[in-house]
Amino acid sequence: MNTQELERPQRHPAWPASTGTPGGAPGPQGHGTPAPGGGNRTARGALALGVVGLSTSVVIVGGLLGVVGLGLGLAALRTARRTGVGRGRAVAGVVTSALAITVSVTAAFLFVWYANQTQECYEPDSFRQYTQCVHDQFDGA
Repeated sequence: MNTQELERPQRHPAWPASTGTPGGAPGPQGHGTPAPGGGNRTARGALALGVVGLSTSVVIVGGLLGVVGLGLGLAALRTARRTGVGRGRAVAGVVTSALAITVSVTAAFLFVWYANQTQECYEPDSFRQYTQCVHDQFDGA
């Protein structure tokens, strides 16, 4: 057996070809590639805020998170255009943030509309009276 084979680690097919080690760690030549998942952190933040904003947009809080996510997503798109890293995440962050804003605005309009339609029903003596009043408001409208 050759002593060079013992000292040099075997190259795994999933490892980057330029380094010969997992995760892009520096190889024998001292060169490395960026670790997977690194790069455009702004895009990752925009995507996270967009997803959380979309999941909480029915309670209107998601709209605020969507605004922040949209800003981060647009900044991440500019960074991705310059560096070429994270464009997919940036686009996904912009899309999910825009959807969060849209759903939040729609939910707010629906809440206001419902409150306006059922305004006469807000002081019932029981829940049964309230539901009957709401049914009467919508059946008569």
